[in-house]
Amino acid sequence: MVELAVSVLSGTRMRRVSRQVAAVAVGSIALTLSSYIAVPMVPVPVTMQTLAVTMVGALLGRRLGAITVMAWLAQAMAGLPVLANGAGGIHHFAGPTAGYLVAFPIMAWMMGWLAENGWAGRKPLRAFAGMLAANLICLALGGVWLAGIVGPTQAVALGVTPFLVGAVLKSGLGAALLVVIAHRRLRKAA
Repeated sequence: MVELAVSVLSGTRMRRVSRQVAAVAVGSIALTLSSYIAVPMVPVPVTMQTLAVTMVGALLGRRLGAITVMAWLAQAMAGLPVLANGAGGIHHFAGPTAGYLVAFPIMAWMMGWLAENGWAGRKPLRAFAGMLAANLICLALGGVWLAGIVGPTQAVALGVTPFLVGAVLKSGLGAALLVVIAHRRLRKAA
């Protein structure tokens, strides 16, 4: 009897771990694909990465969302072509985009926490506000790092201001996607 209980628990745990590994893999692929949707700009390109990072956090939760983003960044550090325009390598974590890259797991964790606390799903204004806050944290951290390279005025002009409209638009798109996903989940549950 005890062996059967241990076997069932072990099987349940294995299925959960398998689903989590699959979620990290699918999330890494989504993050990579979002990196290839890019508008080249200097010193920081415009990509769909921030939308993907917030969606990964909202859909996977704070813990698994942050782990997924960190796994994707580890792939980038290892030289895989997963960043904007197929870039990869450790040097990106010391260059102009390093502050934004470091902010990504924080964004995912934050959006995951907000989603776990009702800031996603059927409440589009809350989802929008959460995603926008996560994007603004990314811009702030990225801008601070960039300021150390090009100075504060240039950092704001090149690394923050051009991305504000995109942050608002991507936050709106993300909130809309979360509402659609929430409604589909409700329909399936009914």
